[in-house]
Amino acid sequence: MAITRQVITTVRSDGSDALGTRTVAYKIADESIVSGSLLTVESNHFCVLKSRGAVLDVYETGQYAIETPDKPLIGSIAKGFFGGSSPWVYEVIYINRSKLLVRNSGIATSAEMAEVSYVVDYYIHIDSKQEALDLITHMPFSGTVIDTAEVADYAGPAIEQAINQIVQVTKLENINEHINDVREAVKVHLADFLKVYGIMLNDLKVLIMPRDDRMRELISLQAIGLTPIESVRYYLALKMAEKGLVSAPNAAAGVPFVIGGQPTGFYPLGPEVGATT
Repeated sequence: MAITRQVITTVRSDGSDALGTRTVAYKIADESIVSGSLLTVESNHFCVLKSRGAVLDVYETGQYAIETPDKPLIGSIAKGFFGGSSPWVYEVIYINRSKLLVRNSGIATSAEMAEVSYVVDYYIHIDSKQEALDLITHMPFSGTVIDTAEVADYAGPAIEQAINQIVQVTKLENINEHINDVREAVKVHLADFLKVYGIMLNDLKVLIMPRDDRMRELISLQAIGLTPIESVRYYLALKMAEKGLVSAPNAAAGVPFVIGGQPTGFYPLGPEVGATT
């Protein structure tokens, strides 16, 4: 964030935006912000001006001259009484109104208590001045920024609860059959939760898969039409093939492996062939 010649803007000297694609809100407090400072708000931002904890104004796109109580003469006298520093500290908070991508991941358990991993990707945005105020009112700053990772931390419990409501009563092999139900449940719960913070929920994607790699491969084999026993045999054969074992095809076919040539018949042993005891 740059303040040059009392012009407050999010555009850096290299032309990049200080908010970028991961920052939801950016706060700057500087005693050099006085009456006449120019506040620049880009087309994809809102801006909130605060003083002593009170909101003075909310700005949309444009450039504005800030009007504050610290007039030049009064301000210079006041600084003398306050040790050379301004008694008025102003906070300029930029709110990103672009669509931002957020990701949540976690672990749930199926009806058989098998662990599954889930990944939820969704887009959020701030749509109005009031929602910008709701964000800075209900989601505190831990530093100078609120980023998408913090939003994910807040939304995590709501997403986990919505997923577990369905996954915990569904067998592992049937979870993907209910993926649309899971998606709708997450969408409803998450939208209601984020609304309190002034955040609008847009598109949402849910992916659920067995946490154990072996279980995931076995289910994939069953998905192509193999029975559970055949899936186990093929899984065993694939692992044997990775180790270079020549008996891997036998494991897949479920037949014994014989070292050497296959037997072709029965051969007599006795006096008629010259064998003696």
